[in-house]
Amino acid sequence: QKPRAGIFLRGAARGGRRRRARSGRARGEAGAGEEMASEDVVGKSRGDTAVNTIVNLAEEAKLAREGVKGPGHQVLTVCKSLFAGGVAGGLSRTAVAPLERLKILLQVQNPHSIKYNGTVQGLKYIWRTEGLRGLFKGNGTNCARIVPNSAVKFFSYEQASRGILYLYRQQTGDENAQLSPILRLGAGATAGIIAMSATYPMDMVRGRITVQTEKSPYQYRGMFHALGTVYREEGFRALYRGWLPSVIGVVPYVGLNFAVYESLKDWLLQSNAFDLAKDNELHVVTRLGCGAVAGTIGQTVAYPLDVVRRRMQMVGWSHAASIVTGEGKEALQYNGMIDAFRKTVRHEGFGALYKGLVPNSVKVVPSIAIAFVTYEAVKDVLGVEMRID
Repeated sequence: QKPRAGIFLRGAARGGRRRRARSGRARGEAGAGEEMASEDVVGKSRGDTAVNTIVNLAEEAKLAREGVKGPGHQVLTVCKSLFAGGVAGGLSRTAVAPLERLKILLQVQNPHSIKYNGTVQGLKYIWRTEGLRGLFKGNGTNCARIVPNSAVKFFSYEQASRGILYLYRQQTGDENAQLSPILRLGAGATAGIIAMSATYPMDMVRGRITVQTEKSPYQYRGMFHALGTVYREEGFRALYRGWLPSVIGVVPYVGLNFAVYESLKDWLLQSNAFDLAKDNELHVVTRLGCGAVAGTIGQTVAYPLDVVRRRMQMVGWSHAASIVTGEGKEALQYNGMIDAFRKTVRHEGFGALYKGLVPNSVKVVPSIAIAFVTYEAVKDVLGVEMRID
């Protein structure tokens, strides 16, 4: 019995070892299978990533071929467009600074004490009494104001034009529709109001700095000193004195500037009148002419509002320059835009609403023309695709 039992036990032991070996091999095979499956998943994930990368690169290449630029490029384009507008505004104003100062002096001088009696006489008087620096007084403040003003104005016009054109095409259902003169007027007026409102306090103190002379009882030392002084002595609202006639004047002035300029340019390109268009482009001199016509029409229509605005800016100036007070005479006080119109016509006649128009006409023609041409030229140099259209 014992030998048989031993044989049985040894067989059972061998069977157990075989089962354990088979189980171990199964677990090993299972582990290997799991490892292979894991490698398959990782490989598949890497493959998907590679495929996605290739697809993304292909899409980017396709967009590049189609001329579609990414967000980063759009931001750079906007910055370049703003810079071009700033350069155009600063250069154009500096070129005509003496005429700009004389215009403001003629607008605000007290009718009881006339010192400036015309364009030529006025420029000679400034040169004789204040020298070369007198001709450019206030120009630094004007450029500090006009650079951001022009930048915002040109950029706002382009964005307003795009938005209005999009809405117009959606309303009419014509995807090829273009801006009409009325729509351009709306875009130009919108741009002008935004730009003027953003920089109006700078324009207000610029007017005061421009009219002060060496004999003025109180001297503004610069733009920031003037802003602080007006705010401290007259309050925040004083910084926006004359804002309403400025807003009203923006509609015909800026609106007509853009509308007339763009309409003239489009007409010359489409009709090729006088054979001025070459390869669907206008010569610089032709664009200067378009800008000059646009500026002349715009400033003539809006000029009375500009005179009233400038006079309202002088109200409340306790240490006003003698040009405003009239050498001891009491300066006129205005309670608002309508009151300013009424008192100006009553005391000085209707022609007083156009004081300074001659130097302003001489100034506006080259100023507007240089601004438009410089703007487009700088954008061409910087490679900006955004155009005034």
